[in-house]
Amino acid sequence: MKYDLIVIGSGPGGYIAAVRASQLGKKVALIEKYSTLGGTCLNVGCIPSKALLDSSHHYYDAVHHFEEHGITVEKPSFDFGKMVDRKAKVVETTTGGIKYLMDKNNIEVYEGLGSFEDKTHVKVSKNDGTSEIIEGTNIIIATGSKPSSLPFIKIDKDRVITSTEALKLKEVPKHLLVIGGGVIGLELGSVYKRLGADVTVIEYMDKIVPGIDTDISKELQKVFKKQGIKFATSHKVTSVQKNGDIVIVKATDKKDREVEFTGDYCLVSVGRKPYTEGLGLEKVGIKVNERGQIETNSHLQTNVASIYAIGDVVQGAMLAHKAEEEGVIVAEFLAGQKPHIDYNLIPGILYTWPEAAAVGKTEQELKDAKIEYKSGKFSMRALGRSRASGDIDGFVKVLADKKTDEILGVHMVGARVADLIMEAAVAMEFRASAEDLARICHGHPTYSEAVKEAAKAAWDGMPLNA
Repeated sequence: MKYDLIVIGSGPGGYIAAVRASQLGKKVALIEKYSTLGGTCLNVGCIPSKALLDSSHHYYDAVHHFEEHGITVEKPSFDFGKMVDRKAKVVETTTGGIKYLMDKNNIEVYEGLGSFEDKTHVKVSKNDGTSEIIEGTNIIIATGSKPSSLPFIKIDKDRVITSTEALKLKEVPKHLLVIGGGVIGLELGSVYKRLGADVTVIEYMDKIVPGIDTDISKELQKVFKKQGIKFATSHKVTSVQKNGDIVIVKATDKKDREVEFTGDYCLVSVGRKPYTEGLGLEKVGIKVNERGQIETNSHLQTNVASIYAIGDVVQGAMLAHKAEEEGVIVAEFLAGQKPHIDYNLIPGILYTWPEAAAVGKTEQELKDAKIEYKSGKFSMRALGRSRASGDIDGFVKVLADKKTDEILGVHMVGARVADLIMEAAVAMEFRASAEDLARICHGHPTYSEAVKEAAKAAWDGMPLNA
């Protein structure tokens, strides 16, 4: 069978690329080795983690915040099995939606492992032992990523686990050790802390979520400590050992002293790496860099002209929405259009509570680039909406060019900032100034007023409610 486009991998990047190509008149095939579509994000990543984050948040509110709202209930309890079942139903509905989209857009789905025979032919090895070869004028590699580990750690998927196993535990840990203070570790650590686990986060760097703005990192760590999560930053893990139902993690601190942590589960959350095993890249001579990422040009085209790569297998942030945009970019490029993507304007989001979100440059990046900037910050505590809901932690910070006032970066911690960050992304896409954002009428009372006030603080240094 011959297609205009073959997409290998059905995650957010792959299925969106397939849909967009079909919309633009291409005959498309999608190859997925698992029985459900949606890739890591929908099956063992973004969607199930958010389902558990929401369920645990409701329980935490019932225990800690209902009374202050005048709501009296008997001592709340939870059924962890039901939480996990609800998560599974959310995943099932979402992945089913992808199957519907494939049918609606006349996309042929092949279940099996896709591997290159040559630059236009892909072999689909099916689970029943059979295989077939299909042909594509162009091919997109969208096979995503898998959890990384450290060389000396044995992931047994029982007590020493990755995010995949952490999303389907049969019980709430008594003491969860989290190696890695990044987004995934903090989100899953939050889930189990809310449900009663002791949680200790062990991070090699001197701050959590090392890639984000330092002010955001400090605020998050302060809030999480208040919630009861323990942190050991500047700690280098040296060994992880299991003794029955106990896990012992040894590390050295910044003074090179050995420290020992003991728990009943250990979540290894030290990042993710591109997943290209079994693709047969060597058969077609596709280049990968030292980190295992497939090398591409500005059109996401590999060194083999008919083959493209998107998402977690190429350079850049490993984010579902980044993969989606790249999928659209390639589909439209192949249809003769001239799409664009600004990697500086891809928002990063942490779905804890409070949430954290950012777009554009951090203060450190501006300093390193020797760009003169001004900063405006506004506390969520000063908002009427935040006081009404009881979500007073956090702030919004706007960074703007000192001479032109153009917004260069926006960083947030607070309630619903995962959604609020898009106001900043839109403003920056159209190269708005801090004054532009400050002069836009924002609804009252809303969380979004913090953006207006922070923009005004950056523009003229005079927020109205601080």
